[in-house]
Amino acid sequence: MSYLVLARKWRPQTFADLVGQEHVSRTLANAIQAGRVHHAFLFTGARGVGKTSAARIFAKALNCETGTTATPCNVCPSCKEITAGQSVDVFEIDGASNTGVDDVRELRENIRYLPSRSRFKIIIIDEVHMLSINAFNALLKTLEEPPDHAKFIFATTEPHKIPVTILSRCQRFDFRKIPLPKVTARLREIVDAEGIRISDRALGLVARRGEGSMRDALSTLDQVIAFCGDEVADDDVQGLLGMVDRRLLLDVLEALIERDSRRVLDAVRRVDDLGHSFRQFCQELVDLCRALILCQVLEDPSDILSLSGDEIILLQRLGKEIAAEDAQRAMTLLMKTEGELVASSFPRLTMEMALVRLTTLPPSRDLAGLVRKLDELERRLSSGGGLPVSTPKPTPAPRSPSVGVREAEAPPKKAEAPAAPVADGGGWPGLVVQVRSRRPMVGSLLEHGSLLRQELPLLEIGFPAGSFHLEQLRDSETLAVLTEIAGEYYGQPVTIRVVPIEQGRHQAPPSLLEERQAKETDRRKRLREDALAHPMVQTAVKVFSGEIRDVLPIDKGFV
Repeated sequence: MSYLVLARKWRPQTFADLVGQEHVSRTLANAIQAGRVHHAFLFTGARGVGKTSAARIFAKALNCETGTTATPCNVCPSCKEITAGQSVDVFEIDGASNTGVDDVRELRENIRYLPSRSRFKIIIIDEVHMLSINAFNALLKTLEEPPDHAKFIFATTEPHKIPVTILSRCQRFDFRKIPLPKVTARLREIVDAEGIRISDRALGLVARRGEGSMRDALSTLDQVIAFCGDEVADDDVQGLLGMVDRRLLLDVLEALIERDSRRVLDAVRRVDDLGHSFRQFCQELVDLCRALILCQVLEDPSDILSLSGDEIILLQRLGKEIAAEDAQRAMTLLMKTEGELVASSFPRLTMEMALVRLTTLPPSRDLAGLVRKLDELERRLSSGGGLPVSTPKPTPAPRSPSVGVREAEAPPKKAEAPAAPVADGGGWPGLVVQVRSRRPMVGSLLEHGSLLRQELPLLEIGFPAGSFHLEQLRDSETLAVLTEIAGEYYGQPVTIRVVPIEQGRHQAPPSLLEERQAKETDRRKRLREDALAHPMVQTAVKVFSGEIRDVLPIDKGFV
């Protein structure tokens, strides 16, 4: 028996199987149940999102031998024939290879006759935009006054190429790109049923390669299974798809924020050693910069970004380390570099120079801060206060020669031994501050951890089981960097143990992030109470019949 690819084997057979197109499934099912089925439909959308599959399901729903139903049985002869593409009353035509007017005339003659065995004659034309103008004109009259037993379903990826006269006679359904979480969930169902062992991370890479197309994602999964067999390793998927490791991309982004030219050049070397395409690397870096900017401007970017919640939290942390103008400038330069890499004879050099330029460009001017300073200056001048005058520092009196002689004659002090490092903030908080000053991304990860044990030289840090932060800190490179900084901080070799915390089983102390959030919440609550109780605020509310929407602390600057 010949092998059946996953895209065909797991093709949707009912409206409930259509992933990510619930709006289409619901509308068509309601139309069938209400007996208000139009004679012509236009399914539009990107490739591989379910247009032709929906057309077949709709045909089965209309011609099922159990009766017209929104849930075809898929076991009667009519349903089986439509599923196999062998029904004599359901015609599937490729618009790309049947573009002429003669093909449409033959179709018109055929559709005049009653169906042989089914309830309706159904014409499915895929890539209908490929028909010629004459073919569209020949089809127009039939669409305007179709026989009662005929239904038309057109599918296309380019609806703008279809004449308006055809569009006006069809009910249009726009198929959306399928969100990454839904593609990943569907792939998980399939690999579990096929007995394939693959991690969620590798499955996410496969789903991301599909770019919203379920068929493309299944084709990629077929390729991965053919290469790896029943046991799929993350590194094999990474290498097979030519995708750059997310940790490497995040490391480059962190180096750009820190303006560390050495680290970005080292990252380019690693990309070259791994054999990745520099254009692919640049494209993924552009996508990561876009995600960073969206995390800066949106409170909840999860609806737009196809990223895990932990990655979004990490990008939000990194976004606070760079001005929005600098992030936008970086993305613009990287987009320009991606275009240059297409024709570059020296792609590594092109990539290196672009990243080095980003690390050496001066920070963009903070326009908002400049405007505030100008406003303050204008208020000072208008009030007659004048310009602020800086007080000169007093010049120290010269020392007498005798004092210098006595100091010179004094015996030199014995060199003291260097003092042991003192924790900035004490112990664990001080270590996190030290790590953040050296490696902000690793420090951001530590803020989510709970200090379970500090008995030097042993340091035990806990994170929720299965969390992104746990996996990142268990990485050998990240753990080595953390161990080195901790050894310098404590002045002795340190062993760091990163362990999972099972919810409900262990009562872990709060993380530094949780403590800071609790303090900030209490502080804002007290500030709001004080502001509302202030006599001037109460008077302003009474005079202007207003209300207090929000209270902003001015000691941290205006937002």
